[in-house]
Amino acid sequence: MDGLKRVATVVGNELSKKIEVNYFSLSDNPSFFKLTAPLITSKYPVNSGKSFRGEKPFINYQEQIKDLVQVLEVGKYDAVILTAGLLTSFIPKIKDQLPRLHCIAWMHNSYETYMNNYYRFMKAEFVGGLTAADRVVVLTTHDLNEFTKHQPKTILLYNPLTMVGNVHSTLDNPIISAVSRIDTQQKGLDLLVEIAEQLQSGWTIKLAGDGPNYNDIQKEIINRGLEDKLQLLGMLSDQQLQEHYRASSIFLMTSRWEGMPLVIGEAMSFGLPVISMNNTGAYEYLLDSEFGIITADHDATDFVEKLNYLAQNKKKREYWSKKALERSQSFSLQNIVEQWQVMLEQI
Repeated sequence: MDGLKRVATVVGNELSKKIEVNYFSLSDNPSFFKLTAPLITSKYPVNSGKSFRGEKPFINYQEQIKDLVQVLEVGKYDAVILTAGLLTSFIPKIKDQLPRLHCIAWMHNSYETYMNNYYRFMKAEFVGGLTAADRVVVLTTHDLNEFTKHQPKTILLYNPLTMVGNVHSTLDNPIISAVSRIDTQQKGLDLLVEIAEQLQSGWTIKLAGDGPNYNDIQKEIINRGLEDKLQLLGMLSDQQLQEHYRASSIFLMTSRWEGMPLVIGEAMSFGLPVISMNNTGAYEYLLDSEFGIITADHDATDFVEKLNYLAQNKKKREYWSKKALERSQSFSLQNIVEQWQVMLEQI
């Protein structure tokens, strides 16, 4: 249910209106998101519910790699788009069997997150996949510079908005929205709890999402008596999420690292002022505080100071709302899918 799967299905569904598209999944669980193209599942499904972050991917996924190669060979595909690190590591194995197939690696997180965290135990295989790829697609200027060191044919393609606000926020409600997986370390939810403790009186942060640390954060909220300052809403449907954005007056993000967080773009399209901890994904959206407010790294005190000022000043909220709506135009689905189509035709 994460952002990677959401944007992959949105782009894939739109591309399927113009070219033949098929989805392939290592899991045989049903898709959470609607698909308008056929879904092929591995003969050897992996349903761990977790992304692989270990070592020796070629040994751990030997059967799945062979199955994927066979699917690609039988289907006579022109190109395969492989998301994130594990699937990217498969590219040399695919190229060994199908040298004419165009392999595109699609990176959804920051270079440092992949190299120093997620894939540090399989860095050699990951870099081998990047090197063997025909294209590497990244989401930020920072990552374009870093991934180009491994693959000169790296290009920048933004993720499109997957939800667009037709009715904008009035900016009047004393509600601050947040949307994220409930993952304390990446999403900085420990920092969010600190921020809630110092939040302007009368305002409430409402966080939509689910994840492995949901119960931990809920207990922390109760232990600190923050039920009026920070509320967990759980997983929301698209319709509920739209109402979540519309009903709030500020959007915040406390993530320690992000690729290109879809939720910032979604919030911007509803006219919400955005305030975020500094990470490469937020920086790309906000362009060094041109279109929103970026606070000091991991500094809850600085964040609270700027957040409370925004809460107290509607004219400032209106200013950043206009900037958010202006920036959101850069992420239209039609424009970005056209860029994908051009790239696929040129490889």
